[in-house]
Amino acid sequence: MGLHPQVQAVLEARAATVAPPPAAGAEPAAAGAALLERLRREYEQATPELSGAPPPVAWSREYTIDAPEGGVPVRVCAPPGEPVGAVIYLHGGGWILGSPATHETVCRSLANAAGAVVVNVDYRRAPEHPFPAAIHDAQTALGWTHARAGELGIDPDRLAVAGDSAGANLATVMARRAAEAGGPPVRFELLVYPALDRAMDTPSYDEFAEGYGLTRAEMAGCWEAYLAGADGGSPDASPLRAPDLAGLPPTLVITAEFDPLRDEGERYAERLRRAGVPADVSRYEGMSHGFFRWLAQVDAAGEAVSEAGAALAEALRAPLPSP
Repeated sequence: MGLHPQVQAVLEARAATVAPPPAAGAEPAAAGAALLERLRREYEQATPELSGAPPPVAWSREYTIDAPEGGVPVRVCAPPGEPVGAVIYLHGGGWILGSPATHETVCRSLANAAGAVVVNVDYRRAPEHPFPAAIHDAQTALGWTHARAGELGIDPDRLAVAGDSAGANLATVMARRAAEAGGPPVRFELLVYPALDRAMDTPSYDEFAEGYGLTRAEMAGCWEAYLAGADGGSPDASPLRAPDLAGLPPTLVITAEFDPLRDEGERYAERLRRAGVPADVSRYEGMSHGFFRWLAQVDAAGEAVSEAGAALAEALRAPLPSP
């Protein structure tokens, strides 16, 4: 099948009203800064139409976490009833766009679907704060959630990490670093069309380089802004290149059929399985990159959030391993 008609309608509407992200090396510094500011504004302004109104939750609070490099704002929401644990969520946007506001509907919907507290992290964005600033903020949010578990009404041993696109990159780096450090405990990863390899050399990058929303050139620009000359082969930048994935938590990878990032997400799940980590892939046919956030426009977005919430609930409710 081709692109789903609902996805096609979203892409056509956005192509008519929203400027594309900057391609690698495409703009002088001043012009590039002005374009980036416009992109951020348009990304925010499109959210109500694409995502719909945030659903009600039991409560929602904002905090600023103290950190050596500056405060890390987080927006926390809780579902009705007793939460089964917490999910630290990292928003997408190519490391340069997005905010807790652009993913508020997604995070509240996940909180209700999973029955879990969701910590929506306002990590520092590139190019103002390039790699690895966002990783440090993600780790800060994970440690804070574990330390403040009592205040948040959760079990500190029942934590999951999640994210979409660039945020999924940060989520799996955070999970791997936590495993290597011996904590905080991460019981599950939800990775929605993750960006996992700077090489951008998979067949899906060739097949969907243009014409399906996110383009190869745009993704190259995002990587360039994020890395700012850092080594793209580092496992902290390109998790698909990590030499050993053993010890990571069970994982659900959600991919979209017409997405340049599709193959690297599915390859990552296969590498996890080869390392002995339970990993499932759910490919959404007819979908393109970004659909997970389009809850008001695309029916499959609601289906994907429901699937993700059920997987998170099951993982967070599972018996804890014996000490």
